[in-house]
Amino acid sequence: MYRAHLDFHISFANGGHLDGEGFRLDVPRRDVSREEVAALLVRHLGLAVVGSVDFSHFTIVEEAHKGSRGVEAARPAGRTVVDLSHPIRAGLVTYPGLPVPIIEPFLTREASSDRYAPGTEFAMDVITLIGNTGTYLDSPWHRYVDGADLAGLALSTLVGLRAEVFHLSDAWGPERRGIGALAFADRDVRGAAVLIHTGWDRHFGSPAYATGAPFLAADAVHALIDSGAALVGIDSLNIDDTESGGERPAHSGLLAAGIHVVEHLTRLGDVPAQGAEFTAAPPAVEGFGTFPVRAFALVTP
Repeated sequence: MYRAHLDFHISFANGGHLDGEGFRLDVPRRDVSREEVAALLVRHLGLAVVGSVDFSHFTIVEEAHKGSRGVEAARPAGRTVVDLSHPIRAGLVTYPGLPVPIIEPFLTREASSDRYAPGTEFAMDVITLIGNTGTYLDSPWHRYVDGADLAGLALSTLVGLRAEVFHLSDAWGPERRGIGALAFADRDVRGAAVLIHTGWDRHFGSPAYATGAPFLAADAVHALIDSGAALVGIDSLNIDDTESGGERPAHSGLLAAGIHVVEHLTRLGDVPAQGAEFTAAPPAVEGFGTFPVRAFALVTP
């Protein structure tokens, strides 16, 4: 996969111009011409009445596609399932300060041999965990006493959702944490799972995961609600800024609108910007608001 790094000057036939420095654009191959890149740039920016496009800097580099409009990322032949969940194990720290999972046997294989026919053994185990463990989904009940609990969620809102993946790992991080509305302005996300790839999952399970994490800014929350997103997921510590005090505008706004929230995703970099389906279904537990999910993306050619 390749991307063009550009400085450009666009002149409009009816007057005016647009300049850009350090712009990056997905391209289909290394030997793409400047004329082809100019057409892709105009299409990606959604411009009209363009008179000319000139480049003062033009470099093609090998780099993962980020989702430029008009350029399809290469996809593997056949169906691919990308696991987007962190495995759960005893002692796993998901969010500092929350209880860690405890896994212990109820019936061991050795003890079961006395209960079943010779050569027949079973293991039965007990796991004690808080719902906010690993990769998990928040239902409205997590935030609101009258919101739908896990058992009240329609499977149609959790399974096979059109995935709109926003690859933002090279733009947001400790120095620029709040992801604003403009990051999502170039796509139609109505009815889709909006998956935010920040790359912060590389710190999962380490102390670095707890501070400086990217989050969804308040204006982006309003924009995604207005745009009709069905679900919003992120591969970061929290969809809200946990370092700004007790306010949680993302949880409050999204869950009030019936938009599911999935946190602590991983491997979003392996999912194309568009063309995949997303599933994250928790068990139907009554009177419970948050639970781990086996989240995955189904990528087809």
